[in-house]
Amino acid sequence: MDPSAGNHSMIKLIECPRDAMQGWKTFIPTPEKIRYINSLLDIGFDTIDCGSFVSAKAIPQMADTSEVISKIRIQHTRSKLLVIVANTRGAEEACLFEQIHYLGFPFSVSETFQRRNTNSSIEESFQRVAEIQRVCIKHNKQLVIYISMGFGNPYGDPYTEQIVFEWVNRISSIGIQIISLADTVGLASAEQVFRITDYLIKKMPGQEIGVHLHSAPENWKLKADAAFNAGCKRFDGALKGIGGCPMADDELVGNMNTELLIPYFEKTGLLKNLDKEALQRSLQIASEIFI
Repeated sequence: MDPSAGNHSMIKLIECPRDAMQGWKTFIPTPEKIRYINSLLDIGFDTIDCGSFVSAKAIPQMADTSEVISKIRIQHTRSKLLVIVANTRGAEEACLFEQIHYLGFPFSVSETFQRRNTNSSIEESFQRVAEIQRVCIKHNKQLVIYISMGFGNPYGDPYTEQIVFEWVNRISSIGIQIISLADTVGLASAEQVFRITDYLIKKMPGQEIGVHLHSAPENWKLKADAAFNAGCKRFDGALKGIGGCPMADDELVGNMNTELLIPYFEKTGLLKNLDKEALQRSLQIASEIFI
């Protein structure tokens, strides 16, 4: 289907410099992170996934998130800030920042990956989600749940689409409004992306269902088509397609390339008013940082 056949609400692009940076092998100096994120705020993305309040031992690249956020110029942008947390302590720390709008939590339907990523079982993680949701409500933040390994896993852990649907139902039952399906290691086929996204969007019209799709450069469009044709309007990406999960051990699969997503969605008429000069400035900074 041609993307222009889509309709209704505008596309939300979530730009993910945090995902691009977190697995980068050399530490990106804090002033460079600040410069890059400030440049991204000038473009007009819906949301910037800008950092994480997690163990510095686990993700040393994100140890300076507090300092970065304190120096971000959020006042003159329409973009909102999102940070990743892995437990209640991280959520409480994130909630100290008025600038942050969203907290994101990676909830894996793979037991192996959940333990690797947040050092907890799936069931324990669900209890954490409930605790973090209470913290968010108290501080007027919104929680975004990423369904990690939402299209399968490489570990041989049990996986069916029904498992995904059951966990999404449980998560939504405690008041979570935004759920993003993550193809953490790029396993998903386009058919699978369509089937799962279509099912959830139809079954849960009150929820915002997004996708955080990792892909190799040659198959990004098939996956984007599939999610869009299923009715998805929330897409995560990263300039230059950099990134991927450092806990997943796959260097070949990066984020959806935002440079490709922008013209793709502009053709639909559902993505407008991005500052192209600011985009070029950000791409220049990205080429200086990610070398």
